[in-house]
Amino acid sequence: MRTIHLDRILMTSTFTLGKIVVTGDHGVGLFECVSLELPWRGNQPRTSCIPEGTYPMRLEWSPSFRDNLWELKEVPDRSEVKIHAANYVTQLRGCIAPGLKAVDINGDGTMDVSSSRVAFVRLMAAIGATRKAEIIIRNLDTNWRN
Repeated sequence: MRTIHLDRILMTSTFTLGKIVVTGDHGVGLFECVSLELPWRGNQPRTSCIPEGTYPMRLEWSPSFRDNLWELKEVPDRSEVKIHAANYVTQLRGCIAPGLKAVDINGDGTMDVSSSRVAFVRLMAAIGATRKAEIIIRNLDTNWRN
């Protein structure tokens, strides 16, 4: 089983940036990219990132995205938390978007992620031909206050 580590390194009032690392057997790193999430807003559905913790994931068909996506399970008071391509925080409703670089694409002062579709495809390949995985989410931003 693959393990995905998401370390949140910058948590602001408008966005959350992190680093995703996929590890395989014996903790060998297989893939790394940046991540974009909503800011922490008390775990409110569709407006907040989820609490830090360890969650099982399942690869499931998403009718709205018309693609197989990883969905985080057992998230307290939440459902439909997925990993999918998105470049802007405004495209997220509590999900996680991978990207190749953190950059303010549209010049609005909020960080975005570039090449999210490419990062998503590479992330899916790194996780491999499995339908189960685990994600470990940690808040590493020392200036962040809950």
